[in-house]
Amino acid sequence: MGAAPSITTPRRRRRAVPWVFLGLWIVVLALASPFAAKLSDVQKDRPVDYLPASADSTEVAKIQDQLPGGEATELVLVYHRDGGLTPADRETAGKQIAEIAGAHKLVAEPKGVPSKDGTTLMYPVASTEPGQDEEKRDALVNDVRDVARDEGGLSVDVGGGGAFDTDASEVYNALGGPLLYTTAGVVALLLILIYRSPFLWLVPLAVAGVADYFAMAAAYGLNQAFGTSVSGQSSGIMTILVFGAGTDYALLLVARYREELRRIEQPYDAMVAALRGCGPAVLASSGTVAAGLLCLLAADLNSSRGMGPLGTVGVLSALVAMLTLLPAVLVLLGRRVFWPLIPAYGSAPKQRRSLFAAMGSSAGRRPFTVLASGAVLLGALALGAFNLPGSLKQEDSFTKTPDSVAAMETLAAAYPERGTQPITVMTPAGDALGALAEIRGTKGVVGAEKGRTAKGWTEISVLASSAPETPGETATIKALRDGLDGSYVGGSSAQQLDLKDTNSRDRALVVPLVLAAVLLVLVALLRSLVAPLLLLAAVVAVWGASLGIAGLVLEPLLGFEGTDPGLGLLSFVFLVALGVDYGIFLMHRMREESLKGAEPGAAALTALRTTGGVIASAGLVLAATFAVLTNMPLVQLVELGFVIAVGVLLDTFLVRTYLVTSASVALGRKVWWPGPLSRPRPAAPAAPEADRVRVPSP
Repeated sequence: MGAAPSITTPRRRRRAVPWVFLGLWIVVLALASPFAAKLSDVQKDRPVDYLPASADSTEVAKIQDQLPGGEATELVLVYHRDGGLTPADRETAGKQIAEIAGAHKLVAEPKGVPSKDGTTLMYPVASTEPGQDEEKRDALVNDVRDVARDEGGLSVDVGGGGAFDTDASEVYNALGGPLLYTTAGVVALLLILIYRSPFLWLVPLAVAGVADYFAMAAAYGLNQAFGTSVSGQSSGIMTILVFGAGTDYALLLVARYREELRRIEQPYDAMVAALRGCGPAVLASSGTVAAGLLCLLAADLNSSRGMGPLGTVGVLSALVAMLTLLPAVLVLLGRRVFWPLIPAYGSAPKQRRSLFAAMGSSAGRRPFTVLASGAVLLGALALGAFNLPGSLKQEDSFTKTPDSVAAMETLAAAYPERGTQPITVMTPAGDALGALAEIRGTKGVVGAEKGRTAKGWTEISVLASSAPETPGETATIKALRDGLDGSYVGGSSAQQLDLKDTNSRDRALVVPLVLAAVLLVLVALLRSLVAPLLLLAAVVAVWGASLGIAGLVLEPLLGFEGTDPGLGLLSFVFLVALGVDYGIFLMHRMREESLKGAEPGAAALTALRTTGGVIASAGLVLAATFAVLTNMPLVQLVELGFVIAVGVLLDTFLVRTYLVTSASVALGRKVWWPGPLSRPRPAAPAAPEADRVRVPSP
């Protein structure tokens, strides 16, 4: 009787631990709920929230915010009739403009500018009513659109920077719900196919949902504490990462847990063994992703710099949930959660000739041939990157044509000889007259007018002789910046130019930082230099091949006229950080087998055979979550989702299975250099003759 407490007490404690974790998560969610609901309130999608922190166009936007009325909302009303405008059309346009001027405070009286062919009449309109308030800006644009209606064959479109920002904002604000539901649906479908269980798939999916809710609260906290920018793009990517990376961690943990349940009777003990086995790999995996994403803090581009902390919050939230809440729920549900494929204690899994065993065998027989063939294939695919279209223009940013883009297209066709989108110059008020004369004398400028003066600055609106976002207008913007001392040149076209230039600088700075950060984490985990360098070389090759495939698809097949300037940097960060995940899963298991005494070749093939299925499942889930972005209405999101999804699939089914395994077999123990595993094991001493025991044959 006296021994009973010593046996039952540990059991009771083991039973209590999962309930403790479950209770803690309920408390955490209750505390986080008010903050998670406020994340959408701090989401900003104004151009200044995406612009480079140190660029001229950013300074212009900041100064405009200080002027009376704040940043002006610039619109262009475009009246068009294919056969030529009639007097009645011009009268209709005049009435609509008068109604708009009577209802809103405009910066100046609108003046119509007819096209040379007589088919189009444009009215530039600017108002400071909305200031920095996005809701007021959208209300102004929508009110103007309500007044400017088509009549009797006369088409009326509202364009300009303000209208474009409103259309983009509506898209970003609409991303949250569809993106979350579509991502959850895709993950649910894949988990059902992977687990072949009517219940098991619900557990990791529900835990991922909890992690996403917690990440939203944490992201709001970062915004309030440190001013971290939150945009529709960054919050959407955060959700993708929570579900994608979180499900990957769940797949690895559940697979190891199922394995341990066959040899350990109690679910609690089996889960402890599973966490000890795969926990280091999951921690290192999340560490590489977090380290890579945090390198984006060094970027000058506001949108990239804000995405780093939010992405890190998403990955770490998924990690914490999958290593605490998921194990607790699985232990409480017991073996029955795996029904109908319940792993019975003492049973052995069915031995089947798996695809990955066959792939490993072929890689093991001819490692150099496989490695060379794969390298040639990836190199050939990477050549397609030279076919990528140029920088994405504003009018090409939507997969469907909104009103603002239709207006820009009409203007480009009707006014090929002049600019239709003003360039904004902010100059010190004391030098305004001299600056105005300098601007009017600049090559490529057809007109310049003084605007508001306040806070020591004067706003000058400039029209170029070239169409927006053309080489001619770009040359004009650069000439203005070179010729005006102490002034700033901004506006929509200048913003696009700054985005392109800053992305190039950020890429040169952030890419080496990401490689160094990921390399340090891999060296610490694998205790080797060769294996981490092998994994990094593999993911860089995957990135190049993915961009090459994009070059063969985006414009020729999908009809996209340009690529987002940030595509190269963001796809690199995500593919390197996320792609190394699968290398960690494989190499960590390979190292585990080597520590048990397996020869390098056998260890590599065993690691592939045991983790190949999990890596394939995880890769499919991660690729599918990013592929959800290809259904979004913004071209930059479609391009990013396509490149990452293709890269993950290449990494999963070619690089990890064939190339990394082949390289490991070819290198042998050198793959672990300079660690202790790189040195041959000393031969065991032969047993003395007297100690040998003769075992009779049956």
